[in-house]
Amino acid sequence: MSHPILNDAQARMKKAVDHTLHEFSSIHTGKATPAMVETVMVEAYGSMQPLKQCAAISTPDARLIQIQPWDTSLIKSIISGIQAANLGFNPVPDGKVIRIPLPDMSRERRQEFVKNAHRLAEEGRVHVRNVRRDVLEAVKKAKLPEDEAKRLEKDIQTVTDKSIAEINSHLAHKEKDLLTV
Repeated sequence: MSHPILNDAQARMKKAVDHTLHEFSSIHTGKATPAMVETVMVEAYGSMQPLKQCAAISTPDARLIQIQPWDTSLIKSIISGIQAANLGFNPVPDGKVIRIPLPDMSRERRQEFVKNAHRLAEEGRVHVRNVRRDVLEAVKKAKLPEDEAKRLEKDIQTVTDKSIAEINSHLAHKEKDLLTV
């Protein structure tokens, strides 16, 4: 039977792991993905909106992002938004679409991204450990019978180890992606 404290720990650790993986997805590996630009803020109809709300974003091949605005009058503001986001991309208007060819990454740039991935992974691991600490506090405060408390602590440690292992495995995968030319 699972305990509410354990369920809470699992949910919060899963959230920390998911957040870390989402952060990883925004690190550019040299392969084009829509996630690289979908959150860029664009001025559309008098307000700022994420790019994914005013255009279709696709990746026809590994070195190209293609953006097709729902309304072609937004092309100029989409290009400005991408340039303002300072992602190192050079958007090129091409009729009704905008193409973003991805530059080749230098070894130094790849190393920078690997460092960034390691930093994000460490933040994720710290978050998981903070959840463990908070949850173990909750176990102490709950004044459970000793054997139940011990079992719960062991289960919480298992969930913690599993969450950290998941972050580490995704980090290794991301690092391999980044260093593969």
